[in-house]
Amino acid sequence: MEILSISTHQRVDMIDITPDVNRIVQASDIQNGIVTVFVPHTTCGITINEHADPDVKRDILFQLEKIAPYEKGYRHYEKNADSHIKTSLIGSSETILLEDGNVILGTWQGLFLCDFDGPRVRKVYVKILGDAS
Repeated sequence: MEILSISTHQRVDMIDITPDVNRIVQASDIQNGIVTVFVPHTTCGITINEHADPDVKRDILFQLEKIAPYEKGYRHYEKNADSHIKTSLIGSSETILLEDGNVILGTWQGLFLCDFDGPRVRKVYVKILGDAS
């Protein structure tokens, strides 16, 4: 298992971590199996979505803000209840297929760390399970 440290730059941020995960996969001896990417944070998630057009990322964040707006009368004392809600919607992990030493993602797909309570340094756990070469 590898642990990435990813710095986010604003309160709500989506960082493309596809190159980091690919680097870990390429350095492993695993050729076929699965890669699980997990964040151990309650205000930060992981998702797969389009990474070719930056407007997709903007649109996702825009809609999540409409669903769970910042500081709208929540009872949570840390004033980040919206972050917990957004993380519950996105989820804390993704599992990706691995074939011939490569992650299987669609042409336009990328893997994103979604921070809803930054800026912070976030941990990302990457675990590869499968058959060695």
